[in-house]
Amino acid sequence: MKAICIFLLLAVGSAQSSPVENSKESLMYPYGTSEGDSVNPKSDDGTSPEIIISVPFTFYGKPYTSLYVNNNGVVSFGVNVSQFTPDPFPLDGGSPFVAPYWADVNNILGGNVYWRQTTNQQILSRCTADINHHFSLPLPLQVNTFQAVLATDAKISFIILNYANIEWTTGIASGGNAKTGLGGTPAQAGFDSGDKKNFYNIPGSRTPDILKIGETTNVQVPGRWVFQVDDFVIGVTTEANDCLL
Repeated sequence: MKAICIFLLLAVGSAQSSPVENSKESLMYPYGTSEGDSVNPKSDDGTSPEIIISVPFTFYGKPYTSLYVNNNGVVSFGVNVSQFTPDPFPLDGGSPFVAPYWADVNNILGGNVYWRQTTNQQILSRCTADINHHFSLPLPLQVNTFQAVLATDAKISFIILNYANIEWTTGIASGGNAKTGLGGTPAQAGFDSGDKKNFYNIPGSRTPDILKIGETTNVQVPGRWVFQVDDFVIGVTTEANDCLL
């Protein structure tokens, strides 16, 4: 696959001066203000402004030229998303979006939501190598670090979801326990093209098992999920649980 334009999102569940140090950090692409990222405003259930992307992202036959990075763990096309308690896919409203970790993320309490577009050749080469490899094959003490990468050459589109550190499943407004971040309606992960037929719920979504999403995969690399989404899903099926535990 040739060099592609890449869009990065990172959401962090607690304020930190540097990325958490653990074995899963090696999955993450470089992020933070030192990398030139923009930072979403501190706002419960807030969002970025509409982001015009330099290369259209083709999502099941439909090209999109703009998107929103929403604080509650969703990248959406067409409209922003303030809903904090997740619903299963497909959604009734038909709104297309990617959900690396849809939950009640309150960045006022701590943490930041970063995003950027880049054509940096080092990042593009790493992303391309990752894709080729896989397809040739909010509480002060709880921290979630996850990332969604949308990569495209305007015709072929991929989604990479990376999970470095997951310690809570549910915000207080979704019924989560104030001390543990568990219970209530847990986070949703996956994507929904909005056409009611092309969607994927990562196994464990909206159940307590989502806490272990960093141990699951569809590409034999725990903590990473990769999808080709320009026309049809490659490498996954909605009928079978194909995660690696």
